[in-house]
Amino acid sequence: MERYPVLEVDLKKLRSNTEIVTSLCSQYGIKVAGVVKGFGGIAEASREMVRGGCVQLGSSRIEQLKSLKEYGIEVPMMLVRIPMASEIQEVVRYSDMTLVSEKATLIALDKEARKQDKKYGVVIMYDLGDLREGVFTRGELNELCGFVEHELHGLVLEGIGTNLSCYGSVAPTNKNLTELSQAAAEVEEMLGRSLNIISGGATTTLPLLVKGQVPKKINHLRIGEGIVNTQDLPLYWNTDIKGLDADTFVLKAQIIELNQKPTHPIGELMVNAFGEHAHYEDRGIRRRAIVALGNQDVGDSSKLIPKDKGIKVLGASSDHTILDIQDSSVEYKLGDTVEFNVLYQAMLFTSLSGYVHKKIINDQQ
Repeated sequence: MERYPVLEVDLKKLRSNTEIVTSLCSQYGIKVAGVVKGFGGIAEASREMVRGGCVQLGSSRIEQLKSLKEYGIEVPMMLVRIPMASEIQEVVRYSDMTLVSEKATLIALDKEARKQDKKYGVVIMYDLGDLREGVFTRGELNELCGFVEHELHGLVLEGIGTNLSCYGSVAPTNKNLTELSQAAAEVEEMLGRSLNIISGGATTTLPLLVKGQVPKKINHLRIGEGIVNTQDLPLYWNTDIKGLDADTFVLKAQIIELNQKPTHPIGELMVNAFGEHAHYEDRGIRRRAIVALGNQDVGDSSKLIPKDKGIKVLGASSDHTILDIQDSSVEYKLGDTVEFNVLYQAMLFTSLSGYVHKKIINDQQ
């Protein structure tokens, strides 16, 4: 008997999505690092991103990159979070390059790279206003790039990059990516050579790319969400890329209760299980279902999209998700399953949860 909840990973659709995105980027001279952290670095899915055209794989967790190397995936591995001092040895051993913004981190990486007798790649991050990682001035950027190039013989300066939208919600624009391009040109002039990587951000740069407004000097993007959570592109960024399939990751949960109940709680209200003052709309008595899945598994039940358009997610506690099924044309029974598309947060949580089973389908050998 199949176990629930289960996250199904469709490798054929994932590979197709990867091919579409990498082909689009290639038209603009851009190579793609496939970011696997959003689905927990599942090896079979990561392999399909390589088969679909990603030239590197990236994760914020060195444990995932280590697993992928041990699985036998041979493309370069990129750590997309600045490494901690406590993981420098593993970072150098199990990845091929990392994003960096601190001089002390560069020195530690260099020391470890020489100890392991290897050349290790670094991409210096330039903060263009999103206020996450990166040096904040052109002078600092030039100084670090020159430091790596001329003084750290265990490191290779692969290039520079930026992060946008992840913390400060700053959109990638032609203006801020032109600033990155100009900074790269200045570094190249200073070094007397071209940089291999000028990384113009992540999935949120795709809408700008579709409009043809990414500066020509940008030659690298770090994309995960735009390949595996394709419904996010029209939902959040009003961008449709023809042919992308939203069903790469589908979550299935089993119904454990069916009933008719009021839609507004009865009694004096307080905070819910997560300390929140939730809002409840009074729609009278409605038919509803509870599935054995909760915010412990998905992070936030509002990031679930029922594939049955007649179902509405009302909310969740740690282990129960409440669904309004009044308008569904399906006659659900106890023990039936409900299918969901998952937005990025829900995919992240479910792929990492030990309580959500994983099922690989359409495995392409």
